Amino acid sequence: MEQNQRKRRRRRRRRNRRYILKQRLIRGMYGMVLAIGCIVVLIVAWQGRKTAYSTKLESSLYGHALYQENLYAVSLCTGVSRTSPGEYGIDTQTLTSAAIFDINNRQTLYADDIFETCYPASTTKLMTAFLALKYGNPDDVVTVGKNVTNLEPEAVSCGLREGDRITLYDLLCGLLLYSGNDNGVAIAEHISGSVEDFAELMNQEARKLGATHSHFMNPHGLHEDEHYTTAYDLYLIFQACLQDSRFVDIISMASYTGTITSADGTVRQSTWWPTNYYKSGNRSFPEGVQVIGGKTGTTNEAGSCLLLYSLCGENQPYITIVMGADNKTELYENMDLLLSVPMNIENDL
Repeated sequence: MEQNQRKRRRRRRRRNRRYILKQRLIRGMYGMVLAIGCIVVLIVAWQGRKTAYSTKLESSLYGHALYQENLYAVSLCTGVSRTSPGEYGIDTQTLTSAAIFDINNRQTLYADDIFETCYPASTTKLMTAFLALKYGNPDDVVTVGKNVTNLEPEAVSCGLREGDRITLYDLLCGLLLYSGNDNGVAIAEHISGSVEDFAELMNQEARKLGATHSHFMNPHGLHEDEHYTTAYDLYLIFQACLQDSRFVDIISMASYTGTITSADGTVRQSTWWPTNYYKSGNRSFPEGVQVIGGKTGTTNEAGSCLLLYSLCGENQPYITIVMGADNKTELYENMDLLLSVPMNIENDL
């Protein structure tokens, strides 16, 4: 039975991989003609102008220098596709990808298939939160539109209704802690006017962060075939989010109670708990590790996914990623192993 499950997992990964690569090839062919014309224009416009960079990273797959704000790339870990496969007991056969990044020392401590395209599920909401904090004001009062109810029936919801008024900050707390898909729609429409325009903004900003192997179609991560990313792209996005203390404050919460004013003026409150088992108290993290917070994601196509920001040893910060586990048990068992990697490395020295 276990062998059959592994075969199904491999078939699912191959099928998703083929579809995504096919779509990227089609878009690339259409874009080639436009790109040639753009190159000619850029050569003329930028001729004679010199661009100086204070750093050059070693990765040939990702354009870290695309990020335009304060040379953010100098603080990034260089990505590698695979290091020490299967080491530390991590089950590489049951996951799409996994990694742990040492933030202070800018080192990739462990990586397995981090450039592999995959479906992000609700880890998409990291990009949504990044844009909300960049282009919105947490004190903004958002009037909720009718599209918040146009989601698939099983989608996680914070209970928003058309005409509700709620602050952008409360929307972010429900988005990141409870993973409310309706909150994602409300944020998208507040920032860009529509989900479609917000998705375009997501893709533009992802490229600026160097996350060039991602393509977003919505702000919440509910499955669409052309909505995909990689573990390394998610690392880049998560790292950008962590630069904002407001984001860190939200993901570190044990719970949050939001206040919503209905269209008829009635005020109601709703309490949202983290879907992250480490923060909800459903699972203890390894000894010597403190999990600050992160983002979960689960769909049938994506499997179970989790990104974490944690402290280890003498408060050394790490980003840890597991994508595509078959279930929550496998997700957290492998995450426990990844969280323990810094301690294992220290003990080996």
